[in-house]
Amino acid sequence: MGKRAARNGARRGRDHTRPRGRGRRPARRHPRALLLVGGLLGLSLICGAAFAEWHDGDDTQQPGYAAETPLGDREPLPADPSLSKSSKDEKQKDEKKGKGGSGRAPGDVPASGPGTFTPAGASGAPVGTGGPLRRYKVLVEDGVDVSPRQAATEIEAILAHPRSWAAHGRGRFQLVSGDDRADVTIKIATPATTDKLCAVNGDTHGELNCEVQDGVVVNLKRWVLGSPQYDGPPAEYRHLIINHEIGHMIGFHQHMACPGPGKPAPVMQQQIKGLDGCKSNAWPYTKGGAFVEGPSVP
Repeated sequence: MGKRAARNGARRGRDHTRPRGRGRRPARRHPRALLLVGGLLGLSLICGAAFAEWHDGDDTQQPGYAAETPLGDREPLPADPSLSKSSKDEKQKDEKKGKGGSGRAPGDVPASGPGTFTPAGASGAPVGTGGPLRRYKVLVEDGVDVSPRQAATEIEAILAHPRSWAAHGRGRFQLVSGDDRADVTIKIATPATTDKLCAVNGDTHGELNCEVQDGVVVNLKRWVLGSPQYDGPPAEYRHLIINHEIGHMIGFHQHMACPGPGKPAPVMQQQIKGLDGCKSNAWPYTKGGAFVEGPSVP
């Protein structure tokens, strides 16, 4: 036992004095782990570059501009009125249903409706630089996929546009809620209801809008889909609808014709019936403040 203990002690002594690392088995490398780390690093670099490219592209899209609008003399549209809190809530309710409020797919325009209307519970401050104040309210026919509040907000923005009537001394306008007294009533109605309300002025054939004694009737089909003859998105065409009908109301009783090939069409031209060589235009005035007019049509 004594000799064995001595030998063991000698071994332990040699182990303690052996330089560290000498004679040890080299550490094992793990090729799979190295490949995995390299792959993750490469993937992160690729994702980072893709994110930077996407972010730069997204910054070029400014809210309030219609993607379908070509470059040139096109006017930037006002910010989407659906960004207001109340309209957002209504939009979210429709999205939860998967369709519009009436169960139809968005963009589907019914040919007829009940003939009853819901007023917009919205009001605003007067806009305009001169002329008499006209208080107006907005109503939308029941059972259609257009929010009365959103429509009223959009019409308010149209009348306040810097190229519209109010900005050039042709009148002042104020949105009032449906329960308040109004000088003008703007109704958005299905094609069949529009025909009935406009019949006193002639047949609108389920296609046109009209001015009536107590206000304006906007054909839902035109409000939602725009016009095949108009070179612009429906949101821009709505400017033409409101500016044309309000134009009748403030004194432009006769329609106008195209002033010449390549020139902007007057808003008082019935552009839905053809442009006659003019360029489609939704505003009464140019960017420079000139009134866009043409020969009167009897």
